[in-house]
Amino acid sequence: MASQTGCKSVLVVEDDELIRQSLKTFLADEGYAVYTAKEGAEALKKLDEIPHPCLILLDYYMPVMDGREFLEKIKKDARTLVAGIPVVLVSAALERNVEGKDHLAGFIKKPIDLELLLSVVKNHCGSVTE
Repeated sequence: MASQTGCKSVLVVEDDELIRQSLKTFLADEGYAVYTAKEGAEALKKLDEIPHPCLILLDYYMPVMDGREFLEKIKKDARTLVAGIPVVLVSAALERNVEGKDHLAGFIKKPIDLELLLSVVKNHCGSVTE
């Protein structure tokens, strides 16, 4: 479901710098505002600093705070629940092995299919031309 607030921003949480920057560039080129974090704890801080994004793209395996821990934290965080920010996992992990997947709005397997990624972002954030 597309964002009702006109939000066109995405938070990418990814520890691999090349992937993180590639996703940022790709989505920015499509017209989205993109914020990034290299792991879950940094992403939680970022959520306090930025306007609420319409989507969080989350890696599962990261140092400091991994995707499972991040999902646990945000499901307990009233600000996130009230904002209704959907989380899509972007991971090489097998979806069936992912703890906390009941709280996910979707799953994209690495290597990332960019057409699928853009379709998922448009589904949650709307097209930048809307």
